[in-house]
Amino acid sequence: MVLVIKVQKTNTSLQPYLCTKGVLMQLETMSNDPLHGLTLEMIVTHLVESYGWDELGQQIRINCFTSNPSIQSSLKFLRKTPWARTKVEDFYKYSLRKNKLK
Repeated sequence: MVLVIKVQKTNTSLQPYLCTKGVLMQLETMSNDPLHGLTLEMIVTHLVESYGWDELGQQIRINCFTSNPSIQSSLKFLRKTPWARTKVEDFYKYSLRKNKLK
């Protein structure tokens, strides 16, 4: 993916923009959060594809990953349980930093 930063002159000042795939976005509106734009389903699916249920259950000790796991049952549990969702999101960020995701 190629990112190009353009500067666009307006009446009052220079505005930095990010150009990707022909779409201009103001840099001020972009988020530094690696989870920005990702749904919980996307996160869980990506983790399962990268680690598998067994390894994911060992890395994050939550029953929804070890006892008869499925995407839908895990999502249902994680949406109702903030502490578990936080563990999954933190593990996803860790995996991104360590380049462990496929």
